Amino acid sequence: RDVFTMGARPIALMNSLRFGHLNDAKHGRRNTSILKGCVNGIAHYGNCFGTATVGGEVVFDEAYNLNPLVNAFALGIVRKDQIFFGKASGVGNPVLYVGAKTGRDGIHGATMASAEFDDEALEKRPTVQVGDPFLEKLLLEACLEAMRSGAIAGIQDMGAAGLTSSSVEMAARAGTGLELDLTLVPQRETGMTAYEMMLSESQERMLIVAHKGREKQIVEIFNKWDLDAVVVGKVVEGNRLKVFHNGELMADLPVDAVTNEAPKYSRPMSAGSQKSEVRSQNQKDRKPKTENQNEALKLLLASPNICSKRWVYQQYDHMVRTNTAILPGADAAVVRVKETRRAIAMCLDGNGKFCAVNPKEGAKLIVAESARNNVCVGAKPIAVTNCLNFASPARPEVMWSFSEVIDGIKEACEMFETPIVSGNVSFYNETDGRGILPTPTIGMVGLIEDTRKIVTQGFKNEGDLIALLGETKDDLAASEYAQTILGFSTDELIEIGEVPQIDLNLEKRVQHTCLNLADKFLIKSAHDCSDGGIAVAIAESCFSSLNQNEKGAEIELKNENLSAEAILFGESPSRIVVSFSADKSAEIEAIAGNNNCPFAVIGKVSGKNLNIKINGKPAIIAPVAELENVWAKSLENKLER
Repeated sequence: RDVFTMGARPIALMNSLRFGHLNDAKHGRRNTSILKGCVNGIAHYGNCFGTATVGGEVVFDEAYNLNPLVNAFALGIVRKDQIFFGKASGVGNPVLYVGAKTGRDGIHGATMASAEFDDEALEKRPTVQVGDPFLEKLLLEACLEAMRSGAIAGIQDMGAAGLTSSSVEMAARAGTGLELDLTLVPQRETGMTAYEMMLSESQERMLIVAHKGREKQIVEIFNKWDLDAVVVGKVVEGNRLKVFHNGELMADLPVDAVTNEAPKYSRPMSAGSQKSEVRSQNQKDRKPKTENQNEALKLLLASPNICSKRWVYQQYDHMVRTNTAILPGADAAVVRVKETRRAIAMCLDGNGKFCAVNPKEGAKLIVAESARNNVCVGAKPIAVTNCLNFASPARPEVMWSFSEVIDGIKEACEMFETPIVSGNVSFYNETDGRGILPTPTIGMVGLIEDTRKIVTQGFKNEGDLIALLGETKDDLAASEYAQTILGFSTDELIEIGEVPQIDLNLEKRVQHTCLNLADKFLIKSAHDCSDGGIAVAIAESCFSSLNQNEKGAEIELKNENLSAEAILFGESPSRIVVSFSADKSAEIEAIAGNNNCPFAVIGKVSGKNLNIKINGKPAIIAPVAELENVWAKSLENKLER
């Protein structure tokens, strides 16, 4: 609704999901149930509504045992001269309530979201709204038709705090007042009070300000779609909201009192005691579960945060409306813009571990990865949205990390020239005093001017060369290897206090080079190095081939200054694995050199095995089909237990 209230037709959905571990001794069964329920709910609503769910991320960490996170992203297309705004403009214009009837579901939903949970949380279940995707689809079509009629002066969805927030926000933006008569509000329950109607968060409802004299036209459109549409008030002079019920004045207050003049918090901030402690613990002191690099790679490919999420996205309809060009499971999803050669890329990224250790650096790393994921499909990053998920801001260390994350996002977005166009903040994500990790989720959107320049991550042809853009450093800190192979918990990694350091200038040069290569049709594949390091990135490129026929690779990695583990599994940022025809090598190297981007040919596409040597010595030798089997079935196997 947030998208189509602007006049845009939604064309793509994504989601970022975070849960506790499925094998957790205490919470595993509950975590599994919540995962299945969330995926089922997303699939049901999105599939019925008829908008493709094209991608996202699923992350598991003990920090989300008690507070799972579900961040939803929607993208729409609108003509620039047909954008609508949530303004109650035009004194005398009628105000219409449209959509579903009002019930008692969702009352105090916004205040529940602004409170910490405890053992009494089950009592708050009635404050969870009940959605109807088929009714939402009708509402979408009715709103877009009403917008085309020219009868609408302003429109806003009823979200948190329902009729209260939509009415005062629309009035505040226009500098006007409103009078509402709640007696006229369509209700599906009897005996509702004015208080309940103003705070209900029943879904699929909108507030419309019509041009005077055209309200009948709007009512007819919504009635045609079998939806309620009732004039419940009017725009008035002044800056006050007046609410009537059964002829009695129930509220009369300045609009600014609950919008522009609301008190602003100035909360204390502190980095927290662990930030100043000397850390004696070192990752090198921990004995790995295996010193066999083959086994380490398989364990990483099977780990919850790296393995295939096919079980999740196969439940979503990602081809409805037939615009999807790159399917879920890639670095970024790509959706075609019909009637043009253009396409839009989009991805969601987050990393609570990095932000818990160093919130500013962690935020920069997330923005950089999100931009890199767009670049890997041939898209120029153009805009950012975000969802900032944190524990209680009453705690000084949480408020400090919140502030640092914002600074990090700002710095990175300025470097990549990507404006932040929307977003929201979710505080109080904690239960019984245990908060989540600071978890900013970054949604990045990119533009591909010509769909012929779309790049995918799978290796294509036997004999193609494989190269690395960027450089590998000693970055095992807070990595998937540190947790999966060395056995560190998230709390231990936070205590160690190290994350990869990012050079945003280098990152921009790497991304610029990749975009140049895609624009000139020089590369056949590109894949971001992130979770699990370069070994995982190469393995994923082996079994993500376009024709679903896995490709092998022969790789030679050289670095005398790093351990084999850091070379294979370190998570240094600013790295992209690309493949290309051998005859393009000199031209590609010249472009990288002109951009001052590190470039090294590291191997070739060959056979059906993944063979990786380090400084001339064999490190990994494994059939690609075997690696793919481990990666593809891990999550399904965990859920079937």
